[in-house]
Amino acid sequence: MNSLRTIALIAGLTLAAALGGAEAAPRDPQGALGANFNEHLDMLRFDELELGRTKWVRGFYPMPLADKQPPQDNPGIRNLLQAEDRGYGTVLNMKFPFQKRAFPKPGTPAMAREMQRVTKLLDAVMGRVDILVIGNEPFIESRPADRNENLNAFYEYIAKQVIAFRRDKCGADCSTQLYLGALNRLQSPRHQTPATDRWVRYAASEPDIKGVDIHPHVASIKDSQPFVDYVLQRLRPDQRFLVTEFSLVHHWKKHLTDAAPAGFLAKYDMPPNLEVWQVIGAAIKSPFPQKKWNDFLASSRWYESRKNYICNQMALFRATKRLAVATHGYIQGPEAAKNWSPDKTPWLLNSVFATQTVRNWPDGTPGRGYAWIDDFRRCANP
Repeated sequence: MNSLRTIALIAGLTLAAALGGAEAAPRDPQGALGANFNEHLDMLRFDELELGRTKWVRGFYPMPLADKQPPQDNPGIRNLLQAEDRGYGTVLNMKFPFQKRAFPKPGTPAMAREMQRVTKLLDAVMGRVDILVIGNEPFIESRPADRNENLNAFYEYIAKQVIAFRRDKCGADCSTQLYLGALNRLQSPRHQTPATDRWVRYAASEPDIKGVDIHPHVASIKDSQPFVDYVLQRLRPDQRFLVTEFSLVHHWKKHLTDAAPAGFLAKYDMPPNLEVWQVIGAAIKSPFPQKKWNDFLASSRWYESRKNYICNQMALFRATKRLAVATHGYIQGPEAAKNWSPDKTPWLLNSVFATQTVRNWPDGTPGRGYAWIDDFRRCANP
């Protein structure tokens, strides 16, 4: 399944040399930092990856999409596999949306349909992507009433089928590693439940599973420590963890209704007494020049004081010596700017590239997220 990679390696070349991509990512990552595209893998551009100096790419695939189009024809999957062929390391989460319905039971037609979707995706990516994560955010992408043994039973059934497929179709030396993912909100004791405990302990019980994924979207770095402690206390010593999403989004949200910096408003002849969310709204309506966006955030103490967040957060993860890959939000997706209001979660303040709030540069590349591009480059490779 990795014939192109194998040919390049036999020839003494990396795929990056053969195809003009990045220097090939290590196949067994140790503390890498990559670019997270979530559902927007179709928006992946290789010139932007090169600007960030990363070797890893991550996104997720909503499983119902397999009903409408073969996964190998999905633009996002095509981009991810092209990244693999260019020498990038690749991470793909399988997203099972069950917010409005119960998990199906084994032996039912509904479960058979789920397995058809899973098989279609595995046929397309097993042996091609480096890391396949079984699940995306199961304790969010489910009904509250099902966040118990029902959730565990469903994901354990799917995991066993994925493990069996990997063994039967990809072989003992299959290059795709399996993880279970991902856990959210572990900074709150009420979200540390019997179901989350069983989740990690199940991963520890399966020799074919390399570890688990966590998503610490927090208000401060210290709130990410419980995530790391929780999973490492339950995993096998040989297992590691992924962090395919992380951010300070809850810190940003607390400041959306702050007064915007007066000096900034005066400098750019904007109305006085605007709040932060209104300045961001103006940038969404008519994207700012890079300098104006930078000046706005640099003069906002709540943001400027956190401008080294990515490297500081990566230092905490890497200190464990158990981090495989972490990936940080790379672009502002269109939905992050849609229906903007002071109550909207400000995901767009996380992104390395500010595609919705900053004008493109003269070379055609998107505007940068203030501070993040430099911090991301500094920490992209351990």
